[in-house]
Amino acid sequence: MEMLERIVDSVNTLLWDNVLIYVLLGTGIYYTIRLGFPQLNKVGQGFRLTFGGMFQKGESADSDGMSSFQALATAIAAQVGTGNLAGVATAIASGGPGAIFWMWISAIFGMGTIFGEAVLAQKYTDRVGGEITGGPAYYLSKGVKSKGLAIFFAITIILALGFVGNMVQSNSIAQAVNAAFGINKLIIGIIVAICAALILIGGMSRIASFAQLVVPFMAALYILGSLVIIFKNNSMIIPAFKSIFTGAFSAQAAVGGAVGITVKKTVQLGIARGLFSNEAGMGSTPHAHAVAKVSHPAQQGMVAMVGVIIDTLVVCTATAIINLVTEANTLGLDGAEMTQKAFELGLGRSGAIFIAISLFFFAFTTIIGWYFFGEANIKYLFGTKGVPIYKILVLLFIVLGSTMKVKLVWKMADMFNGIMVIPNLIGLLILAPQAVDILKDYNTTYIDE
Repeated sequence: MEMLERIVDSVNTLLWDNVLIYVLLGTGIYYTIRLGFPQLNKVGQGFRLTFGGMFQKGESADSDGMSSFQALATAIAAQVGTGNLAGVATAIASGGPGAIFWMWISAIFGMGTIFGEAVLAQKYTDRVGGEITGGPAYYLSKGVKSKGLAIFFAITIILALGFVGNMVQSNSIAQAVNAAFGINKLIIGIIVAICAALILIGGMSRIASFAQLVVPFMAALYILGSLVIIFKNNSMIIPAFKSIFTGAFSAQAAVGGAVGITVKKTVQLGIARGLFSNEAGMGSTPHAHAVAKVSHPAQQGMVAMVGVIIDTLVVCTATAIINLVTEANTLGLDGAEMTQKAFELGLGRSGAIFIAISLFFFAFTTIIGWYFFGEANIKYLFGTKGVPIYKILVLLFIVLGSTMKVKLVWKMADMFNGIMVIPNLIGLLILAPQAVDILKDYNTTYIDE
């Protein structure tokens, strides 16, 4: 087991510390320039498309896909997870407050990447068992015309998200609920699996309805709780933002037990946090955007950019600011413990309950989103006959994960996440001219509202 952990650590160091965050950021910059900075001139339309039809009747999921908002909600369900609580705090603990500035920068460029992913996913879809589906495996096989890359991506994302990833999500739920309410972890795992099963057996329609209902409530609840803490500590708001901007460009002294922090480490951790959180370029969210029912593929690209804003620029920023205004970042804590402490400092004992509820929603919606992404690739590999077996395995992994010590499992999830990025980035770089042509076609066909 120790040998396996060393191998996994070595792969993760190679992938995440030395290759992928730079390639992901570079891809974002490349797409941003090629697309003419859609973060600036298309994001307004993205918000109108997202929220303008949010409550329209008749916008429901069926065999021909989801509404644009449902697709975004499903993507955000996966994007907003435990990393929004733990990962941001880890970036601050290891890279100082300045890491948040670089998290914002990576999110801004990531919007270019996710635009490209969404429009390519829209272009290359398929119908399996009478139901529309899509994602990187489909644009790799049909667009790049590489079945090998498509199969490689499909296998790695099923392992990374559908199986290993959902184990760690259920473990996060079990730990948080056990700490807050003292309920046995196995019982929690079984309850989570049953709740998930009730949604998953309804197929795409029920997943879409669940995401549309729960994700806005989940995000609003967390943001509201964060705002209460921020305004209770309003005198610390300006110092918090000052520490972010000054820390982004200068080496920092030891804080909260951490060793001195270099600018390079601050930049690296901030960029990584943003990319890990919003998943731009990782190949996960295109599965949701592929099935959106829109008039033009470029419209879903605009909507996809809104997902990055909500995930990183809103939810992750809220986590960062509450940790800074409560000074939980100075107590030598890391990860979820730091954010939990910030909520306790801000809301008292009720803060621990609030964070447990928030973490439950974040992790549970991620389970549903990641299941959906994995299912699209099961369909690519095996057709609909593979879906029932996949569904059962996911539920078993959810129960198993709730009882495990998952340090190695988390590392394995990171490794498979890193591996699946490689074929997706190859596809994005090869197909970039097509993404540009799709946007050009939109600009000449549609008059901006």
